[in-house]
Parts: sequence; C-alpha cells; structure tokens
Amino acid sequence: MRKILLPVIIVSATLLIIARLFYLQILDDSYIKKADNNAIKIKYDYPERGYIYDRHGKLMVANQPSYDIMVTPREMKDLDTVALCNLLHIDRAYFEKRLEKANVYSPRLPSIFLPQLSKKEFAAFQEKIRRFKGFDIVKRSLRDYQINAGANVFGYIQQVNDAIIKRDHYYKSGDLIGRQGVEEVYEDILRGTKGVKYVQKDRFNREIGSFKEGIYDTIAVQGKDITLTIDAELQKYGEALMFEKRGGIVALEPETGEILALVTAPSYDPALLVGRERSKNYTALYNDSLSKPLFDRGLLAEYAPGSPFKILTGLIGLQEEVIDENSTFVCHHGFSYGRGAFMRCHDSGANRLHEGIYKSCNTYFGSAFKLIIDKYPKAEYGVNAWSSHLKSFGLGDFLGYDLPPGRKGLVPTSKFYKRFYPNGGWSGSTIISNSIGQGEVLMTPIQLANMIATVANRGYYYTPHVIKKIKGQNIDKKFTTKHVTTIDRQYYEPVVNGLFDVYNMGTASRLRVEGIEICGKTGTAENFAKIGGVRKQLDDHSIFVAFAPRENPKIAIAVFVENGYWGARWAGPIASLMIEKYLKGEAKTQKAREEYIMKNGLKATYDKYLSGEPFLINQGR
Repeated sequence: MRKILLPVIIVSATLLIIARLFYLQILDDSYIKKADNNAIKIKYDYPERGYIYDRHGKLMVANQPSYDIMVTPREMKDLDTVALCNLLHIDRAYFEKRLEKANVYSPRLPSIFLPQLSKKEFAAFQEKIRRFKGFDIVKRSLRDYQINAGANVFGYIQQVNDAIIKRDHYYKSGDLIGRQGVEEVYEDILRGTKGVKYVQKDRFNREIGSFKEGIYDTIAVQGKDITLTIDAELQKYGEALMFEKRGGIVALEPETGEILALVTAPSYDPALLVGRERSKNYTALYNDSLSKPLFDRGLLAEYAPGSPFKILTGLIGLQEEVIDENSTFVCHHGFSYGRGAFMRCHDSGANRLHEGIYKSCNTYFGSAFKLIIDKYPKAEYGVNAWSSHLKSFGLGDFLGYDLPPGRKGLVPTSKFYKRFYPNGGWSGSTIISNSIGQGEVLMTPIQLANMIATVANRGYYYTPHVIKKIKGQNIDKKFTTKHVTTIDRQYYEPVVNGLFDVYNMGTASRLRVEGIEICGKTGTAENFAKIGGVRKQLDDHSIFVAFAPRENPKIAIAVFVENGYWGARWAGPIASLMIEKYLKGEAKTQKAREEYIMKNGLKATYDKYLSGEPFLINQGR
C-alpha cells in the first residue's frame, strides 16, 4: 500500500496542474479582458441612450452626438504641448491638471481629457490627431430635449466619479450616468450596453489588428426606449401657470396611479445641463438657495396640508362611528376647547358634515377629531387609531413611486407625543390643530394628490408612478397592485357630495368650469420660518385639491403655492385650469383667468421677505 501511495499522489498532483494550465491557457479568456494587459488595448463603443416619450407617444428626450478627447498617458510621445493647447483652445494649466488626473486614474488606461467637443471642434482635431500620440476621440451621445419642461422628471446625465467607478465596474472614466429623475431610476434600461473591441499591440506598443480576429469583440446595444405617464402638454402648461411662484403641482390618473404632471417651481430648462457648460450651469442652479430650482417641491417639500386634511378627519370620524352625515355642530366663528383656547373660523351656525365640508368649518372638524380621540379610554390609543387610518392612505411614509427623491411627511403617533409630554397630560384638545391640517401632520404634494385620488376612487389607490411602458419589458408589478384604505366605501359618498358643493356653493364657487363636475377643497396653511434667527409668521400657503369628473374621475390634482394667501386665490384657479386643459385639451372657458395666472406671480412677496419689510399675514380657507 505504501509503495503505491507516493506515485498516486505525484500523478494526481501532475494531472491537477495540467488541468489548471489547460484551463488558463485554452479555456479561460479573462486575462485578455483585463484593462492592464500590455498586449491588448480595449476600445469601447458607446451606445445611444434610450429615447423617452410621453403618454401619447410624443418624443420628449432624444440624443445628439458628442465627441470626447481621451488621453492614455503612457502612450504619449514627442508631444507638442503648445500646438495641442492652441488647437483645443485650452491653456497650459488646464492641460497639466487633466494629465495629472489621468495619471492618477491610470497611466495605461484612457480617461477623459476634454469632453463634449462640437462638430466643428471635432473636425479640426480629427484632421491632426496623428500628431498627438496618446490621444484619441470617443463618440458618445448627449441628451437632446424636445421640450423645455419636465427637468425634474427627466433628471440629467453626468460623468461618473471615482466612487461610482469603484462601486460598479461597468463604468470607466469618462462614462456618463443618469442622475435624478427617470434618468437615474431607469439608468440600467436607458444606458444600453457598451460594445468592446480588443486590439492586439506589438512590443513597440503599436496596434497591429484585432485580437484573434475579433472573436471576443461585442457590438454596442442601444438603450431601451421608455414611455412615461406624463402628459407633455399638461406638464408644460403647469409650469407656465407657476410663473413667478414657488410650489408644486401633482396630477394623477386615479384609476391607475399614473402621474400626469409633476411640476416644481421654480424649475429650469433641462437643456442647461447638457454640454460643456453643464457643470457651470449646475453650480449656478445649486447655489440658488432662494429659489432652489433643483429642489423638487412636488416630492420633497413637506407642508402642513391645511383644510384639505378635513376630508380625512371626516372620513375617520365616519369610520370610527363618532359622527354620521347628519351629526350637527354649532359654530360661533370658531371652536372653543381646552382652557380658554379658541380655534378661529370664518363660519357660523349649525353645520352637518355636508355643510362642514363646503363651508370649511373648523368647529365641525375640531369637534369630530376630539370625538375620535376621546372615544378611547386613553388619548394614546385614540391617536394610534387615528394615525393607523391615515397611514392606510400612504401618508407618513414613502409612497414607493419610481423617482429618486422623496420625503415621508409626518403622521404623529402616541410615541411622537410622549417625547414632548413624557409625564402625560396631553389629550385630543392638546393636539386639536391636527383636525384641520395645522398641527404636527405634514404632507408632500404627491401625498396630498394621492389622498384625493384615493377619495376619487372611493377608498383605494395605486402607487403613483411615471413609467407607462418599457420597450420589450413589463413594468414593476407594484404599480398595478391595489391598496385599500381602512375606511369603508360607504363613507366616501357623503364626503364626495360635500366636495362637489365646494364648487357649487362653497369656498371655490367662483372657480366652476362649465361642462365639468369638479369635486375639490380649498386650503390655507399657516407658514412660519426663521429669519435672522427669529421665528416669524409669513404669508400663508395657498392649497387646493380636486378631482374630475365626479363620476369615473380621470384626473386628481394637488396644488401648493407658497405664500399664496388663501386657497382660492392661486392654487384653486390653477387646479381648475389644469383640469379643463387635461379633459378638454385647452382651458376654453377660462381664458381671462389663464392669462392672469400666467402673467402674474408672487415675486413682490418673495422680494419683501428678502428686504426685511413687515410681513403681511393673510388668513383664509
């Protein structure tokens, strides 16, 4: 046994070595694909990004050719630096800075030297490129925007940084990647696949042809086209209506959750972030700390929802059976609660749910909220029941839409209040401002739009999304999954009736649109800010939510106009115009209103804050 053990070990080891050598030399081709292989030069062929269309098939984002000059420091020989700088219209400092960066990245690999040449610049350099060894030209595609709206929806593309390259080995120096908007979310789909060519080099580092006759080469695959749910005309229209205003508009199709328009104001022309001026333009936009054009207010701004929140207070009161549609509360221009506390109201008299909604009575909903909380033996139980209902509408959390930015808003629970009242002593009266959307509760415009879409559907919603179709691929199933609220369907109809009469005899009666049955709710939210370290009350925010038509609704909308005073002054008219534009193709019956909204804004109000003038505080409903 011992005589054969040693020969067996030797033979086995030999076979393993031979097998490994065979695999490495014959079967395994990974060594040729290594970027630092001296005998092989890798060249990439960059595909066009996928096109982006609106819901009607209108092209919104296409491509335009761009040319980048790449440098491989190790291949540079006998370089006439002065001639190169003169040809490219760059100075010596720029040349040295880019060359240093290229060496840091890799002396053996190409990296970007001068990006995004124009056709004229490309032609001039192409003629003399043989004089500049180590330099090469790579053709890429930049975005070509067919509309000057929707920048926050599209996002932009930029060069990858070192962190991205380390994290994802697909990307190399000089590659482009989507940032923000659908460009970021659908990057893997839009970018396509780079083509790769392996070029054989001799010992003098000269190219001598394709490696192994190109059997390892691959061709570039163009990115997939995508169709968005956005209505391009409605998006442009919404941005025009937000002339010299700050805020957001979100319009949804209730039966699908498709986002029809996602407007943030102020915005910017998406073409500003294309080309060699991209970096300078981005810096200017980023540093605009007053207008914040890069801040998507439709998704990121958290506001007190104001009176539209009364819709939820009413629904929860019905579900908790502390009120019914005939429950009546008497208002004396306000609601008295606690120890001499008073919540002012513009209304007076006895109101049922119906009148409470269209008159926007604070007393009605303050009373209903107190009954909800006081129904339970402890206030903390009541608050948790109340917040649980709210969360079933998608509030207090990320909605899960397919855009990168977002905020949760705030739906307070008993845990939240225990931090402020560790020894107890709080009750429904303590937090009564929540009843009218002026307490601790916060919502983003897209959450408010989703809420009114849920009411339009009488109790369910689909996750809001901007993707409608991906060529050759299905969209995520989560966008076709129904979410049902904790409020029974039967309780929505009396609330919808009240919202309908907001337009007929209530706070939005002057905003009626001929031929369209609109259900809506005005809102005014108090607004505080720290200015010079002092907390001051500024002009109220103007808020409006609506859906139309009343039956089988096709559009639900939320409008926030910062410092726009009361809801029917700015937000309400904008909502009515957007609804008619979408349903009829144009605002035929509101031409005078349309002209006024598009030509007038709140610049004087915003300038007033900067100048330190006394603040005008407006109260509304």
